Order: sequence, then C-alpha cells, then structure tokens
Amino acid sequence: MKFATFLPAQSRQPSLGVETPSGDFLDLSAAAAVLGPVIPGSMAQLIRGGAAAIQAVAEALASPRVNGLLQARDSLTFLPPIRTGKNVFCVGRNYREHIIEGNRANGRPENQFPEAIEFFTKPPTALVGHQGAVLRHEAITNSLDYEVELAIVIGKGGANIREEDALQHVFGYTVVNDITARDLQKRHGQWFKGKGLDTSCPVGPVITHHSAIADPNQLELSLTVNGEQRQRHNTNDMIFSVQRIIAELSIGMTLEPGDIISTGTPQGVGFAMTPPACLQAGDVVRATVQGIGTLENRIVGG
Repeated sequence: MKFATFLPAQSRQPSLGVETPSGDFLDLSAAAAVLGPVIPGSMAQLIRGGAAAIQAVAEALASPRVNGLLQARDSLTFLPPIRTGKNVFCVGRNYREHIIEGNRANGRPENQFPEAIEFFTKPPTALVGHQGAVLRHEAITNSLDYEVELAIVIGKGGANIREEDALQHVFGYTVVNDITARDLQKRHGQWFKGKGLDTSCPVGPVITHHSAIADPNQLELSLTVNGEQRQRHNTNDMIFSVQRIIAELSIGMTLEPGDIISTGTPQGVGFAMTPPACLQAGDVVRATVQGIGTLENRIVGG
C-alpha cells in the first residue's frame, strides 16, 4: 500500500489517502466518517495503529460504502506525508562513488571513506511536499544542489535497536530530495546550515508500506533536472545499510513512530560536475525511488 497526505480539491483540511490501482486515492479521512474511527484519519494515526490500522484500510478499500470518496490524483495538493514536529534525520556520505566525487571536488584523497555514519538533521521548516516550490535562496547561496535519497519512516519506536531487529521498526519508505547549499555547507563546516534552509527537504509523494518493499538495500533510484539524467544508481552501493543506520542512530536515543531517516545519495550531484551544474529558478527536479514513486519540485526565485 502507498499512503499520502493531501488537500483534496476545494478543501483546506488535510486528508490521509491510500493509492488505488487506478493511481487515484481513497480519502481515508472522509472514509472514517462513514466507517467509523477504526479507519485512521491521519498518517500519524495510521502509523501508530500498526497492523490493525493497515487491515482496516484494506477493508475500507473493499467496501462499497466508500464509493464516491475517491480523489483524482491530478486534483490533489500533496503535502509532506507526515509532520511530527521533529527534525528529519539524515545520513551523509553513504555511497562510495558519491564520496569519491565529493573528495575529488573538495581536493581530498579520492578513497577517503567515513569510518562511522555521519548524521545530521533538517528542521521541520525545510519540509515541502510533492510539486511544492523549492526556494532558490539566491541572496545567500550560489550553489544550490540536489540529492535523491531513500528515506525510512519509523513505525515502532525504540532505543538501542539491534541491527537484526531494525526492519521490524520500519513502517515504510519514502523519497527525499536533500536540497543543499554547498557554499554554506562548506563555509560553516557542520552541515546543518547548508542543508537546513526553508524548503530544502522535499519529501513524498507517498509512503510505501514496508510490506511492499522486499529489500530496501536493493532499490534503483534516479534524479533528473529538466529531463536530463543526473543521478542513477542502486541502494546496494550504500556503505551503511538501512538496518545499520537504524541501529546506530538508536544507540542511546529513542526513535519514535513517524520519524524520518534519509539514507544518503549516490554520485551525480551538481557541484561535482565539470563545470558545476547546480539549480536555478525555473528548474524542475524529479527524484525517483523504485517501489515508491517520483517526487517532483520546481525551483522558484526567492
């Protein structure tokens, strides 16, 4: 199953939806009014509801009582699938070839790889949904860049999670585009400022339930700018697996339902190209992860 949070046509009230085989969405928030509170009305309720909530959604999809509650995909305004009020956890330098291209661009030895996972975060103000506008921030950066990433959505919370148990804590997976101001990232040393600007964390369009992803460490991912292929690779090139990331992040720190963990990007980023090819106002960026879908955003002036 694939779930989204959106504004239905002619509405300013967010709804939870589940994608149907046609590509449209059943409005579960509206279905809850028909079928009762057993149907989750928000992504947070769905995640916290566990297997019982997923079963209730499956039954709702099969119920004739929800006829008329389908929403056409192209009529929706997509929002970030979930907002918890917490920062998005992120992993830096997790793909071998991306590390090599970054080392080369920054004058470091090409085969200098991290010995431990490099974690950073993006604030909630960075979140923007599918087809949302991403600010160019031209007054403060000359090097706005893109990074397609697989992101984990935590389902069952916990601390000190064992690597072998880590996937049991996953609700599902989504797509993140880790928009980065490379010059700010370099200037400030620690990555938070360069990666925490407003609208610098497009996410979505959906969260795919973990049951539909056989192996998150074997997924194709790609990114285009104005139709030009910039990134194309597989999560099997990650140095640190999904399980390892969850286990290490949770050491001494409680992960909670709805937490988002972005897992790093492959090679092909703009600042490492010759010459550099970073983002400009008007560019359309499409980030795709196998089994989830395509996250599209336009860069706008501001």
